[in-house]
Amino acid sequence: MCPADRRLLRRVPSAMPQLSLDLINEAREFLRPRIRRTPVEASPGLSAKLGVPTWLKLESLQITGSFKIRGAFFRLSMATEAERRGGIVTCSAGNHGKAIAYAARELGLRATIFVPKGVDQAKYRGMISFGADVIVSPFPGYDETEELALEDSRKNGRAFVSAFDDAAVMAGNGGTLAAEIVDDLPDVQNFIVPVGGGGLSAGLALYVKEKVSGARVIGCQHEVTPALRLSLERGSAVTRMPSGETLAAGIEGGIGTQTFEVLRTRVDDTPIVNDPEICDAVRWMIEEHQYLIEPTAAATLAACLAGRIAPLNAPAVVIISGRNVSSSTVRKILCI
Repeated sequence: MCPADRRLLRRVPSAMPQLSLDLINEAREFLRPRIRRTPVEASPGLSAKLGVPTWLKLESLQITGSFKIRGAFFRLSMATEAERRGGIVTCSAGNHGKAIAYAARELGLRATIFVPKGVDQAKYRGMISFGADVIVSPFPGYDETEELALEDSRKNGRAFVSAFDDAAVMAGNGGTLAAEIVDDLPDVQNFIVPVGGGGLSAGLALYVKEKVSGARVIGCQHEVTPALRLSLERGSAVTRMPSGETLAAGIEGGIGTQTFEVLRTRVDDTPIVNDPEICDAVRWMIEEHQYLIEPTAAATLAACLAGRIAPLNAPAVVIISGRNVSSSTVRKILCI
């Protein structure tokens, strides 16, 4: 590891920290010179649809093509001595893996990433291009693939870094993104966010519920694996779900135990969408804003356009989480 890489690695506390405003502020300071502060853009079409001023938070323009670089970079900057020596193992539907690969390269760490067999090829190529070891699972779903990653972690004595169920990941992913939104759009009270494992939504929810009077967090999920809604109904985290076929692989699978503990008292609504609605939303984004986004990122738009958002009485922001999508998926969505 070169001296520049060592300067990026930070002193690690004796125990990994808990999610808090202090941790989010620490993540902001670390990430400020290392990632993009993504723009917000007014959306006349969504404003008309929702009946309130509405903006897009364009994390699709972020380094590595998604918000995941926030949590991955911050978490790996806190690598323990053992993690620095032996490297880390993770599981990803794609964007977290690409972000981990980028951050590991910058920090001089070794990263092994397990991905489902149907991983989007654009995301797969991104991980490879940043120098990570990528292992394609025989399973189509995230949860089964994560079990392989955990087994590898135990067998080889390397630390497992969760894509979402980790305080540093939550602070980076959702917390720092929320802080930017609150700075740029102080009148916004409705935060419409995609939910998979919960790393983005949990960090965002903790921050906005502390900082924004009357804040409402609307967590959009896919009908195939609506783990957050099921968890709220049951009163405990549904961490494993049967895999289902969807273009929105980034929100497939169960929710984290830590993320659910944050969300259970902080999420206000959980609209559910499906693949046809997501494809419509991808096409709408191209037509209305001339941005190509990935299907997972379109879940929030789909909820808005399909009328799944309950009536709002204050300005809203819609999180557009990423852009990493292969040409074959684009052709399928655009019917070409």
